Formats: sequence, C-alpha cells, structure tokens
Amino acid sequence: MIKQLSAFVTRASYDDLSKEAQRQIKVRVLDSLACAVGAMASEPMRRLQHQIEQFGGRPLATMIGGGNTSPDRAAFYNGALTRHLGFNDAFLSREGSCQPSDCLSAIVAASEYAGASGTEFLTALAVAYQVQCRLCEVYSASAESLRYGTPGSYAVAAGVAKALNLDQKQTANAISAVVLANASLPFRRKGPFRYYTDFYSDSFLLAISSITSDREAFEARKQKTDTLALDSEIDWSKEDLEAVRRTVTKKFNAEIHSQSALEAIMYLRERQPCHPNQIERIELDTFDVAYDLLGRYAEGSEYQVRDKADAYRSLPYLLAVALLDGEVSPSQLKQERILREDVQSLMQKAVVRPNSDFSGRFSEEMPARVRIVLQDGQTLTRERHDYEGFTTRPLRWGRAVEKFKTLAMFQVDHESGQRIMEKVLDLEDIEVRELTKLLAGVDRTTQEKSQEEEFALRRYKRAA
Repeated sequence: MIKQLSAFVTRASYDDLSKEAQRQIKVRVLDSLACAVGAMASEPMRRLQHQIEQFGGRPLATMIGGGNTSPDRAAFYNGALTRHLGFNDAFLSREGSCQPSDCLSAIVAASEYAGASGTEFLTALAVAYQVQCRLCEVYSASAESLRYGTPGSYAVAAGVAKALNLDQKQTANAISAVVLANASLPFRRKGPFRYYTDFYSDSFLLAISSITSDREAFEARKQKTDTLALDSEIDWSKEDLEAVRRTVTKKFNAEIHSQSALEAIMYLRERQPCHPNQIERIELDTFDVAYDLLGRYAEGSEYQVRDKADAYRSLPYLLAVALLDGEVSPSQLKQERILREDVQSLMQKAVVRPNSDFSGRFSEEMPARVRIVLQDGQTLTRERHDYEGFTTRPLRWGRAVEKFKTLAMFQVDHESGQRIMEKVLDLEDIEVRELTKLLAGVDRTTQEKSQEEEFALRRYKRAA
C-alpha cells in the first residue's frame, strides 16, 4: 500500500479538487481556526503554552497567539487548541469516525516551515483528509483492527510530505516511518481527559525526517499483526481529493452523533417554549451508534454527569441543557453549568431509545426523533434526518464566519478577525506565512470568566 499511497500523494494537485471541494476545504480551515482561537483562554491550554515556552525549540513555526517554536511543538500546541473544545469536524462511516482536522496543525507547521503557498497548503490538507477518511472508512477502529489514531498518523505523514514537496521515495519513507511507530493496536481512553485524541506531533517529526525505508515498514508490519497489512482494500491510483465533502462540521459543541437530536429539540424550543415544570418527559429515538456512545454511555451512567467529559457525551444532559439555554456552546460544558440543579433535574426526565430503522439509515443520514411530553398530555414532536453541517446540508462560508466570530470574539478584535477570514478565503493567492503571521497576533491573555459572563448575557437576552 505504501508505494501506491506515496504515488497518490506526489501526483495530487489542487486542480484535482472540484470547486465545491475547494470551497469546503477552506471552510474546514476557518472552522478549525475558530475552535483553536476559542480555546486559547482555557487553563489547560495556557499551561501547555507555558510549558512549550519553557522547553524552547528552534523558532521555525508559529504558535497561535504569538511566539515561535519548533514545527513539531507548534503542531502539538495548535493541534491541542483545535481539539480542546471538541467543536471541530468529523468523518462518519459504519466502520467508525475520525476528526480529520486534527491533521491541520501539523500541515500548517510544515507549510510555514517550507515557505509553501496557500494552494500547496490546501492541497496537502486535502490529501490528509482523503487518506484519513478513506482509511477510517475501510478499516475498522475496533479491537480487531487498527488503533484509533492510526489513520490520522498516515494522514499526517502524507499531508506533511506533500507540504514539504517530497518526491515519491521520500514520501514513502515518511509514511513508512509513521507506520512503524504508530500502527499499533487500539486502546480505550479513560479518565477525565478521555475526550482528547492524538495530536500527531510524533508523526510530524517522523514524516519530516523520513529516516525509515518502506521495506523496513513492511517487515515491521508483518511482525506486528495481520490487521495492519493494508495492501489490498484501497486502490490509491483511482482516488480523488473529494473526501472533504463527506466530512461533517458541528453546529453544537457536543459529540458528533448528537447533532441532529439537538437541532430537533432546538426547533421545538423555538416554536413552542415551555417551562421545565410543564415537562413530564423528553423522549429521543436515535440510531444505534448514538445510543451506544451517548445514550447508554458505556463508561458510566448517562444520568450521572459531573464534568465536561461526561456532559459532552451524555444525550440526556445535552437535550436538557439545550432546552434550558437555547444553545450548546462551550458555556454549557463549564463545570458550574453542568452541576446546576435545573439541568441535573431536567435530564432525569430524558429517555433515549435505539431505533432499528434509524440505525439502518446511518451514516448516510443522522436520524433522530424528539418528543416532549407535557404534563397536560400535549406532545411536541420533531424528526430530523440530518442537521446543518451534515453532508446533505454542508456548512457554508457565511455560517463558518458566524462560528468564527462567536468563538473568537474575546481573542480577536473586529479588524484582525476580518483579516484572518479574508486570508483564509483567499488562500490560493497568498503564502501560508501571511496567515500564520496574523494568527500570531491573536490575544491569548483573555480570561475564561469574561467568556462565561458574555454567554450568560446572551442567554439572558434571549430569555427576555
């Protein structure tokens, strides 16, 4: 597979993307930057930034918010920012899901280091999306197959190689180095940080050094497990760069499989507001993947939500807080909001059920049916087969701009924000360093408290 894949990477061209794919890859860049900038004031990200500054690193790549460090550390920090809120994009298939925008920070760092043009960067990013999505689609991330992060490691290697303009042999070596180090068996994440994923900084270093031969990787792969012999399923000579069009963005700051259910309950809230005391129960019929991950909640009770990791993955909590607040943003995942009595009480009235018909329609659709049963016997019902941001209703540039403005409002002044959005929109005509220079000027000193106060003010205005 590695020789075929490396040939695919080296021949890939921006012209291979359709006009819609070109639009959507830029939407993914802006969506990811919104998530990254929106996470800058959080305490874990401030600690990580301080640690990287303490450790140093040759200043060859930009950290969002200012400062320069080595490309691998910039990739790690910016990737952590992108992922921290859990608001970035995803790819869904029956075999599993992945977050292809996790690759973006490494490809930005490689592109900046190489002095790449915006077009070269977008092409490399599209390559990474194609590789990760196709591997996720074909090879299950279950206990019998690949580790969760393995497709992303392949994708980072491919994208970084493309950004550095490596030839086919160098690209094969880069991918092989990553295979050797990262193609391990899966594991289950537990504990308070179980919603994080890999940031691929190790993959970035291996890809950029390209020290392993493709023959060595083949031999190592034989020694590890037959499940890693990825030589037959994908014909890379026939692949395009359209996978980005089959990725989905998040409308709400919650686990991806909850999005259609949240849109449905938001619709009911807007059309017929009701007081929580009027509600007898909230019923959700959904597909089996959402039920297994978020309704049954494999790592604990979905009705015992005490922190962000629990809230992010509990459909009862998410439905209740959406009904109460009229939004599911970073504010709804704050500890003080999670523990408040109103949401803790209302979520006990939620009932989540799997629906076999809905299960058969996933992942081409994301079906959900919400019923709010009132004390007087009245029933409010809304069914969705998708949501805004799904493949059938893709996020458009204007809505991506709104998300960026909402998440970045505390770190970016209006003029700077406009320049960043304009640079992303015009990436074909600029160098990547023009964008990273603007990102270096983002203010990372804003405190989380101001964000909470602003979100509370917005809720108050809506309620009024």
